[in-house]
Amino acid sequence: MIRVLLVDDHAIMRAGFRMILEAQDDITVVGEAADGAAAVAAASALRPDVICMDVQMTGIDGIEATRRIVTDAAIEAAAVNVMTFDRDDYLFDALAAGASGFLLKNAGPEELVTAVRVAAAGDALLAPEVTRRVIERFASAPPPSGELVGVPATSVSPGIAVDLTEREAEVLRLVAQAMSNAEIAQRLFIGEATVKTHVSNVLQKLGARDRVAAVVYAHRHGPT
Repeated sequence: MIRVLLVDDHAIMRAGFRMILEAQDDITVVGEAADGAAAVAAASALRPDVICMDVQMTGIDGIEATRRIVTDAAIEAAAVNVMTFDRDDYLFDALAAGASGFLLKNAGPEELVTAVRVAAAGDALLAPEVTRRVIERFASAPPPSGELVGVPATSVSPGIAVDLTEREAEVLRLVAQAMSNAEIAQRLFIGEATVKTHVSNVLQKLGARDRVAAVVYAHRHGPT
């Protein structure tokens, strides 16, 4: 079962998300929180797999709560930030905080369920158009709130193949093109499980916490 924590300062929004998610056989909502401080405490106590985190909340907002959760080594949850508006400042600040995905509040039920499953699987929830915006911003300059969580900040030699095997570098290039594991497997004529292994090795070698960080790294340090 995928364990989910819901964080939103509107009870009706949490109730709606709970109803949608608990209709799925593989998802259970283990808790709720109405603000960022409560979210951090709940994440520590409940150990969810995925946190659906509202961005705009009074006190500690969702971006700061995400940052605190992601940097806590004892918590291994993936944070999906939920936004009312598709604003670049929210998007990039959430990325810098370590969010694994983004979802607008007007998204359909299927998109919410997909977001939770994707995040639980360790993948990044970035649509191709969002990936392009991320690349354009981070390839040329650091994010507005500092270095992206999980992206090595030290200078390296040009070329993304540093410390990577030829196959790993090839997989990273395709990840940077917003391809899913299934699409990469089809492109390279290898099994999806093999792709997952390569992606895991790439993240470990780069010191990147997730696919989002790997995408940024690839576009900062070498051509794709």
